[in-house]
Amino acid sequence: MERIPILKMGRYLLVTVQVDMHDRLAMTLQDDLTNQIVEHKARAVLIDISTLEIVDSFIGRMLANIAAMSRVLDAMTVVVGMQPSVAITLVELGLSLKGVYTALNVEKGMEFLTTSLSGEDGADAGNTG
Repeated sequence: MERIPILKMGRYLLVTVQVDMHDRLAMTLQDDLTNQIVEHKARAVLIDISTLEIVDSFIGRMLANIAAMSRVLDAMTVVVGMQPSVAITLVELGLSLKGVYTALNVEKGMEFLTTSLSGEDGADAGNTG
C-alpha cells in the first residue's frame, strides 16, 4: 500500500507530500501520523504540501482533522508550501483549517516551531507533576 513518509527531526515530525493526495492515502497518513506522534512523543508536525496543486473538500477536512488530532495529542501542526490555488479552493469551500498554522516554506515553518516551542525545555525541567 502507498504511504507518505514521516520523518522524525528531534521533537518534530516532517511530512512531505510528494504525490497526488487521494482519499485513501489521506486516511492512511492521518492514522500513521497520529501513531508516530504518540510513539515519538512529538511536539509538532510540519506538513509540506508544496507539490499539491489541487485539493478537494475531503483533503481539506483531513488536514483540519490531522491538526485537531495532533492538538489532542499535545502537538502543533504547521502546513507549509501551500499553492495559491489550494488556498483559494480551501477558502471557497469554507474550510478554515482551525488550529492549523501556516508558513510559506519549510524553513519558515521550522523557524516558527523553534520559536513557539523554545520555552518548553526550561518549563518542563522543573515540572514533576
